[in-house]
Amino acid sequence: MSELSSYEQLGVSENATFEEIQQARQRLSDEYSGDRKQLDRIEAAYDEILMQRLRARQEGKIKVPERIRFAEREVRSAPPSPPAPPKEAPAWLQGLLDTPSQAEILWPAGTFFALSALSLIQPASASLALAVGVGFSLYFINRKENKFGRAVTITLVTLIVGLLLGTPIASWLTALGVQLPTEGLAASFAFFILWLANSFLR
Repeated sequence: MSELSSYEQLGVSENATFEEIQQARQRLSDEYSGDRKQLDRIEAAYDEILMQRLRARQEGKIKVPERIRFAEREVRSAPPSPPAPPKEAPAWLQGLLDTPSQAEILWPAGTFFALSALSLIQPASASLALAVGVGFSLYFINRKENKFGRAVTITLVTLIVGLLLGTPIASWLTALGVQLPTEGLAASFAFFILWLANSFLR
């Protein structure tokens, strides 16, 4: 197959650029997609043109631009630096925090909300509600990792922290004129802290 017949088969001139030759090949391949024989002819013509151009280049008949021949001389700009990874929490904090499922958030939330509402409606039952809340907290935390000792520790610490923070906050809210019992508000704050610990601590 001569060089001219190869160009004619692809329907391009001998001066065609490499991009034009590729486009012609792609267009003809799409046009004759079901004709295996014609596709083979197109590929053979394309390969012949590439071989002819490679030979001409090796013989010095085709002038290659210096920017291609001596690409290493060009000053290459540094590749863009990859985006900085998002800052992660320290390892010790990752070991403490959990990524809970929706059920692990909603069940404790519903339970502690009901106990909180009971404490606000019946302030005298706040202590009983806290006792029941401790039981539920032990259940929810132990269910996650089956470590009862850890469940007891987390429950007691969060209950104490909740009451120590909740009592002054409840007194402050009452002083501001909030018409809710101080014991109920303190218990509600403790239930909120218990819910955080049950949902998001390992």
